[in-house]
Amino acid sequence: MKKKVLLACIVLSVISLLAITAAFADPIPNIDIKVGDSGGKPSTSSLSILLLVTVISIAPALLVLMTSFTRIVVVLGFVRTSLGTQQMPPNQVLIGLALFLTLFVMTPTFSSINDVALQPYLKGEITQTQALDKAAEPMKKFMFSQTREKDLLLFMKYTKTEKPKTYKDIPLTVMVPAFAISELKTAFQMGFMIFIPFLIIDIVVASTLMAMGMMMLPPVMISLPFKILLFVLVDGWYLVVKSLLMSFNT
Repeated sequence: MKKKVLLACIVLSVISLLAITAAFADPIPNIDIKVGDSGGKPSTSSLSILLLVTVISIAPALLVLMTSFTRIVVVLGFVRTSLGTQQMPPNQVLIGLALFLTLFVMTPTFSSINDVALQPYLKGEITQTQALDKAAEPMKKFMFSQTREKDLLLFMKYTKTEKPKTYKDIPLTVMVPAFAISELKTAFQMGFMIFIPFLIIDIVVASTLMAMGMMMLPPVMISLPFKILLFVLVDGWYLVVKSLLMSFNT
């Protein structure tokens, strides 16, 4: 398991590097410090470095939107909100769990990227551009399998993109946002289903307190132990994680 996690981290880092370096026609420029007046015009190297730093800063956000992380972290957030446990589990725990589940779900995709793009590039068999194109295909395949047709058509019509023959012909500028809103919709649907049993408990407790005339007693204080008890008895974390994993197999 440790080897798989390490491999996934390495693949993610290399994909980021390939995506960044592919944006430049020339190698990363050297930093040259000169004393004197440059005539008021910024050098090409300075602009390239500024662009490089900007791309590096947004690379993690792009990688998050291109994986299963979005759906997982949103659903886990719904679980905590529906329980009403405030900051329990803490954000660090939820984010850490979401990251490891993401690596688990994306392992087949990362392995494919490692075989077709990373290893040939490290051996010098293909160029940076070719490696980036080959690495994009497994990611497109994963995103396409989880993206709704309606969401794809929305961005294709807006960009006036011709109907592709296969998912390989869909540009990432169309695939990524369509995949992101599809993931959000799926996550909210799962979150709604999680909310229902806990909402019923809140309604029953609030109605009981009103019938007993205890209007000044907060219903949340009484319903919270019952919600936690229900969640523990049905092994809630197991069911939530199982539902998340099964949702990516469809």
